[in-house]
Amino acid sequence: MHVLNRRQAAGTLLALAGASAWPGAASAAPDAQALLAQSDAIRNPNQPFKVTVTLTEFEKGVQVNTTTLLSLARTLEAGGQFASLVRFVQPARDAGKVMLKNGSDLWFYDPGTKSAVRISPQQRLMGQAANGDVVTVNFARDYQATVAAEEAVRDGEKQTRKSYKLMLAAASSDATYGAIELWVDAGNSAPIKARFFAESGRLLKTAFYRKFQPQLGVDRPTETVIIDGLDPQAVTLVRLSDYGLRNAPTSWFQRDYLPRFSAE
Repeated sequence: MHVLNRRQAAGTLLALAGASAWPGAASAAPDAQALLAQSDAIRNPNQPFKVTVTLTEFEKGVQVNTTTLLSLARTLEAGGQFASLVRFVQPARDAGKVMLKNGSDLWFYDPGTKSAVRISPQQRLMGQAANGDVVTVNFARDYQATVAAEEAVRDGEKQTRKSYKLMLAAASSDATYGAIELWVDAGNSAPIKARFFAESGRLLKTAFYRKFQPQLGVDRPTETVIIDGLDPQAVTLVRLSDYGLRNAPTSWFQRDYLPRFSAE
C-alpha cells in the first residue's frame, strides 16, 4: 500500500476511535502521542545499547524451535528512528547471519552466499515473531496514536491493571503493521498488551509484555509473549537479557559493512 493510503487509513482509524472515546470528556483525555513516547522509552533505552534476544516457539505447549540473536541499536540522527544490527548466534546453522534495519531499508546478509538482500519487516522470522519484531522500533515514530478508552486489562502475569487503550494507525511506509491496539499502564505508561493488525484489518497476533526488571536504569519488560491471531496454541516467547550500553560506530549500520560485521 502506498504511503498516502496508509495515512488515509490512519486518519479513518483515529477518527473512529476519537468519536467513541471519552464521551463528554474530550478535554480530559491525555496526550496519546506522549503516552506512546513514554511507553517507547520504557521498552527501549535512549542511548546506544546491546541486548541478547532469545526466541522460543511453542506449539500446544511443546517447545519446537529456538533462536538466539545479538542486537545492537542506536539512533543515527537526533530524534531519529532506531537503526538496528541483529546477528544470529544460535542455532549453529544460522550463526553469523545478520539483519540490518536503517530507515525504511531492512537487509539480510548471509555469509555463506556473501550477499545482502532486502527483506520485509512483516515476514516471519520464527513462530509468531516477524523480522520487524526483533529490530528496535519506537512506535511513536511510525504510528499516529489516539486514546480509545480507559479500562482495566489483564496483564501477562494475570493481574488486572488500570490502563489507557491506545489506537495506533500506521503513518509511514516504514511501519511493520497496519494498525496496533496498545494498552499502557495508566500510572507509568509501561506497555502491558498489544494487538497487531494487517492493513486488511486482520488480527495477526497478540502480545503481552511482562517480567519487568531494572535494566539500564529503568524497569523494562524482559519477556514478550506473542500469541498467533488464529491459533492461540501457537505461542512465541521473546526474552531480552544481557542489556548493556554499546556505542557501536555509525559506520556499522550500512549495507556495505555487513560482510565485516562481527559484533566484537
